[in-house]
Amino acid sequence: MKVLNFGSLNLDYVYKVEHMVQAGETLAAKSVEIFCGGKGLNQSIALARAGISVFHAGMIGREGEMLLKMCKDNGVDVSYIRQTRGQSGHTVIQVDESGENCILLYGGANQEMTREFAEEVLEHFGQGDMIVLQNEINLTGYLIDRAYEKRMKIVLNPSPFGKSIADFDMAKVSLFFINEIEGEQMTGEKDPEMILDSIRNMYPDAGVVLTLGESGSIYQDKNKRIRQSSVLTKAVDTTAAGDTFTGYFLSSIINGQDEAQALFMAAKAASVAVSKKGAAASIPYLQEVPEKK
Repeated sequence: MKVLNFGSLNLDYVYKVEHMVQAGETLAAKSVEIFCGGKGLNQSIALARAGISVFHAGMIGREGEMLLKMCKDNGVDVSYIRQTRGQSGHTVIQVDESGENCILLYGGANQEMTREFAEEVLEHFGQGDMIVLQNEINLTGYLIDRAYEKRMKIVLNPSPFGKSIADFDMAKVSLFFINEIEGEQMTGEKDPEMILDSIRNMYPDAGVVLTLGESGSIYQDKNKRIRQSSVLTKAVDTTAAGDTFTGYFLSSIINGQDEAQALFMAAKAASVAVSKKGAAASIPYLQEVPEKK
């Protein structure tokens, strides 16, 4: 089985500030750091650091060499990453003295996918292969349809949950990764148990992983519901924790572990990620994930 992650690649510009800038205000930042990020890139890095061979497909802009290098340095296959003449996708992130943040996202090259490019990539994948998708690129719905026609296993993290998702045929999805907010957006329910009941009714053939922050996580399919408590640690930065969880859960399943084992491994990996700064930079290597906890 080959694993294809068709997803976003972002540069994160992180500014430390005394407080969030107000309308009409000019505020001097205390520092600025640049990190590699994007849900797509983060999940590819997590899969690779967990020991899985993964192909990443996506677009970078003229200043995106840092993103390409991050993928290469971590063993991600970059055969299907293309460079455009415009700007890479990026975020401008303010972090105040209490650790709160606000984020401005610009899609950039992530929104420049064409159907021709999608077909060029998908030509090399087929029945039994896995495609990992998020919603930070355009053409996600088209990729779901084409991957389903090719009988690939479709994994979807429907984030950010925008209006375009209404046009996706999510009955074709094999496995969802969602948090409580996305669960409410999908179902209209706030209670985790009700979210899962609703998803089971809407998509009876799909599996779902619902992450609940400090309350842990739950895996569900048509036959079972499995709970996993969180692995507590001192959180420094929660960026990419969910993407780390996704990558490590999938790596465990690919390696033949059951869902309970996969949830535990993912929880441990995410606990390491939140103890470090940055997005992709915070994702642990397999040897950094504690064996027991």
